[in-house]
Amino acid sequence: MLKIRLEAISLAIAVLTLFSAPLRAQTGKTLKTIIVDAGHGGKDAGAVGQYEHSLGSREKDVTLSISMKLVAELKKQLPDVTVVPTRTTDIYQDPKEKARIANENKGDLFICIHADSGPLKTGRRQIGTRTVTRHKITYKGKGKKRKKISTPYHVVEPVYEYFKLPLAAKGTTVYLFAAHKTSDKLKAIMNEVGEFEVEADSDMDSTTSAFDFTTPEGRMLAKIYMSRYQLKSDKIGTLINDQIEATGRPALGVNQRQKGIWVLQATNMPAILIETGFINNPEDERYINSEKGQQELAEAITKAVVLYKKQLEEANAKSN
Repeated sequence: MLKIRLEAISLAIAVLTLFSAPLRAQTGKTLKTIIVDAGHGGKDAGAVGQYEHSLGSREKDVTLSISMKLVAELKKQLPDVTVVPTRTTDIYQDPKEKARIANENKGDLFICIHADSGPLKTGRRQIGTRTVTRHKITYKGKGKKRKKISTPYHVVEPVYEYFKLPLAAKGTTVYLFAAHKTSDKLKAIMNEVGEFEVEADSDMDSTTSAFDFTTPEGRMLAKIYMSRYQLKSDKIGTLINDQIEATGRPALGVNQRQKGIWVLQATNMPAILIETGFINNPEDERYINSEKGQQELAEAITKAVVLYKKQLEEANAKSN
């Protein structure tokens, strides 16, 4: 009970401290900077098409192509928004480097582009026969005179070739950082240096103030801030899923992986990861490698971002 009271008092202090601090901006939180991350790259190829007769495509190439189209579409549809790609060439970046780029550019939304896969089963087919020699072992005599006799004979046996079977799963999936893996997200928020933008409730202005997130009350407010990221991540994720579904493509919903996605947890902003398609499904592999498929995905994601931005602005207008 005492712990609950102390937490309540700390939260009250946090809110009072926040809104009594010198304010640098009174405008509501909106979408000013978008970070677009092409998954994998360089020495990290990601998933590779391995089923029989696959295109042999590499995830790192697919994600870069889709990401560049997405960057171009976002700049076209949202000229007032800064769009920052984490990479524009085939280079390797540690997830920490991706998060650093996102946080240093003070992104308001992090979109990570990937391609899905899964374990492939092995099939086999008979491609011929071959004749092999085997030996039948018998013995003759008794005692010290017992001898081993090997009699050769021939048999015909099948010859098989083995191959990887394609995945049946197909479609586009949106992922959020796992709810039980929020410690890294909180750490990213609390490690922020200098001015820190804090989002209040929808009926209050968002403010910018130098707030100490290493204090007990600061940690509590950081948890609230992190919760807002979760809600906004889910909102943009749902909008993207709806726009993907509108194209006629299988949309597999907004999900949380049991294993946390590190780069989503380490970014100080709403963040989502889009598995654009299954690289080891024949239909999906052709789709995410095609100009038409890549452009369709880029346009669908952009439509969702435009709607998301509009919703933020409408919420801000109502609170003013």
